[in-house]
Amino acid sequence: MDDPLLILRRYWKYNHFRPLQREVIHAVMDGNDVLAILPTGGGKSLCYQIPAIMKNGVCVVITPLIALMKDQVESLQRRGLMAQAIHSGMGNRAIENALTNAFHENCKFLYVSPERLQGNAFQNRLREMNICLLAVDEAHCISQWGHDFRPAYLKIGSLRELLPGVPIIAVTATATAQVRKDIVTSLRFGKNQQVFQHTFARENLSLVVRQTENKAAKMLEALQRVPGPAIVYVRSRQSTTELATWLNKHGITANAYHAGMPHDQRLKNQESWIQNKTRVMVATNAFGMGIDKPDVRLVIHTDLPENPESYYQEAGRAGRDGLHAYALLLFNPPDGQLLQARVLQNHPELSFIRQVYQALGNYCQLAIGSGEGECFDFNLQLFSERFGMAPQAVYGALKKLEEEGLVIFSESFYSPSQIRLLAEHEELYAFQVANARYDPFIKMLLRLYGGQLYSGYVRISEPYLARALKVSENNITTMLHQLHKLGIMEYLPLKDSPQIIFTLPRQHAEHLPLNIQRMQQRTELALQQVQAIINYASEKNTCRMNLIQQYFGETPLQTCGICDICIEKKKKQQASNVSGMREQILKIIGSKAMPPEELENKIRPADPELFAEVLREMIDEGLLHYDNHWKLNKRDS
Repeated sequence: MDDPLLILRRYWKYNHFRPLQREVIHAVMDGNDVLAILPTGGGKSLCYQIPAIMKNGVCVVITPLIALMKDQVESLQRRGLMAQAIHSGMGNRAIENALTNAFHENCKFLYVSPERLQGNAFQNRLREMNICLLAVDEAHCISQWGHDFRPAYLKIGSLRELLPGVPIIAVTATATAQVRKDIVTSLRFGKNQQVFQHTFARENLSLVVRQTENKAAKMLEALQRVPGPAIVYVRSRQSTTELATWLNKHGITANAYHAGMPHDQRLKNQESWIQNKTRVMVATNAFGMGIDKPDVRLVIHTDLPENPESYYQEAGRAGRDGLHAYALLLFNPPDGQLLQARVLQNHPELSFIRQVYQALGNYCQLAIGSGEGECFDFNLQLFSERFGMAPQAVYGALKKLEEEGLVIFSESFYSPSQIRLLAEHEELYAFQVANARYDPFIKMLLRLYGGQLYSGYVRISEPYLARALKVSENNITTMLHQLHKLGIMEYLPLKDSPQIIFTLPRQHAEHLPLNIQRMQQRTELALQQVQAIINYASEKNTCRMNLIQQYFGETPLQTCGICDICIEKKKKQQASNVSGMREQILKIIGSKAMPPEELENKIRPADPELFAEVLREMIDEGLLHYDNHWKLNKRDS
């Protein structure tokens, strides 16, 4: 098929492209190097997936997020498109098998973590493949002035020498002018480069800041006033469960989500929210990436995010369906000082970073010069207690070690149990004859999975196999480990815990290859970003959407008209209308208590945003209040 729209309809069941998608796809098909800056939920992945389907060859996708990589691979496979993933948590044998499958089985997409790009074995395989496109996801990671800098991204440009003539598409949701420049330069874009940037303005999203000491009450009021699915972002894991419990007690269904939860529980809570069985997801910033739920009506932040980039991405998860939605930031002036202190803690002294690295090597029992590419279960709390360090300080040091390319710290890592047969058919048959106690188990595996066991890794469930064979789960696990030791099969047990991955062999702690100047600049940048988000929250006069646009280097053409600042200006301009609206509200509520949406239906205001602001103001003044059934009542005089 040579029509992008036909591919969109066939594989994704969509009838229309989102803004700029078609233009980006055509630019890629023309063989140009392309940078596409599209908003959260703007369909960035389709901008390289559709051209790859139309081209002859393999599309190599470079992305830093292991969980998102796995989700995309599984999504493509469900659509009947061959995809493989190679990431930092895989062993050498698993990588070799994935590369073999990609080479021999007409693979269309090969997802790779940036740390895996530079190995000789991997690059040799790339030379053998017919690569049609290089796609760089989360491209802002290439710039030290971006909010998620990854030094391994700086080496992507060297692939141009390995793959001359292969075009590159880089995609991201957020990029300042400096970050855009760094992306184009580092990836060595050609003369025919094209940059596509969707406006950062969201015409359907009302940005609101409320300065308050009682954040819980304001959050509850917002959830009551704005119906529909919602996300509440909080700072700590403990707060997710406490606040979800509190909301349920107040009649609003809520679940918690954070990276420390077991994978099954995270998945269960996520599905409940996506299917609208639960209205509110109370989460840390671990939630939201790769989740496609267009009907979110409200996103609330109870704490200041660390930078405008994070806030824009998280707030932008509201209203992806194009209908009116709200992003509410709850702010108390002391929050700024707390955030500055927290950010400084996340940028520790050089001596402490070395101390943590030394302890990490001891914790993982690695000798100097060993451990490259190895993956270890990691318990932050246990590690901190064992070495007498504060967990938050350790977390900051680990993130610095990750920024410098020494380790990868994966807070949420899930990999199901997998097996693949190593013994050939005749060897396997001979083994079954000589080892009768394994025969029923091997026969069951062959019956369940057949030839898949020889072509690649197959996901298994030990509890399911135990039920099928009518033995204990422990017996199944024991047999799998024994068959692994005997070389009959490879068994990769389930992993569902944070992981530390050494991207380089263990170094001597006093001689770590750290870019000290860059680290100092990154600390200064982080403090500048904190000040930028404090300024955003403290602003009283400038349209909030304009503030966002200006931060990302875009010149606003008009104010949004729907943020809290724009509404406040409307109130002053329409003082007489506001006065009449207040009298009308008091008259209607005086005769009968009612929910705010019923009141709005009765009044039918010409400007719903202005009505909502007037209503909030009257509640703040004590003229109105909510009863236990969340109906508005007139306050008794």
